[in-house]
Amino acid sequence: MRKVENVSGGKETGSARVYKKLRDDILRVLIAPGTSLDEVSLSQRFKLSRSPIREALVRLSGEGLVQILPNRSVIVAPMEFDKMPEFLDALDLMQRVVTRFAALHRTPDDLVRIHETEKGYEREAANAIKSGDSIDMIEQNFEFHMAIAGACRNSYFADSYRRLLQEGRRLLFFHFQYQASDSSLTLDEMATPHRAIIDAIEKKDADRAEHEAHLHAVQFRGRFMDFLNQNLTAKLSLEYKTNAG
Repeated sequence: MRKVENVSGGKETGSARVYKKLRDDILRVLIAPGTSLDEVSLSQRFKLSRSPIREALVRLSGEGLVQILPNRSVIVAPMEFDKMPEFLDALDLMQRVVTRFAALHRTPDDLVRIHETEKGYEREAANAIKSGDSIDMIEQNFEFHMAIAGACRNSYFADSYRRLLQEGRRLLFFHFQYQASDSSLTLDEMATPHRAIIDAIEKKDADRAEHEAHLHAVQFRGRFMDFLNQNLTAKLSLEYKTNAG
């Protein structure tokens, strides 16, 4: 007879597999914002019962990638581009706040965690430059910034920042796709903003830490807006028909 813990472990493994596949597809925008995610269809697709499917969807909901509606249907979280300036302003502000407080309150253990996550980010960034696939880099970027948030010693700031970072992961995918279109892109270019933030936090220079965090946010804003402008204008037709006189 199969042991109960093995059955449970199998369900957890199945749920994790569904979570990772759906997360990656949502971050790559292979599943469009607003798409309905039906438990029955997903159960058939992954050849699993509905329980692990539901667990995966709840986990994705907690990360802001899907929305569970009042009628219990599930959709991929919409991307409201008209609210993008508000989002970018909020990200800039919270990034400055948590980074400033991290410089003031960080411990030696915090620095170890921040350095570890930055090394992970640089490893995945190097892989992303080679492969063009930025998903693992996006996850490591999230871990790096959350390590800083943990060092700020304010759970309210950290939670607000977490929600913004989770919402922004799909934007980071677009950001990297645009950035990677530059054939001269290097790892140093991608890692320099993080390294500058770490240096300021290590030296407990709160003013500089906040400044570097702001510069990092401004850089993200500029490149993302360039991406939007390039892709929106590319769809405009420049051919004009004239009526025969």
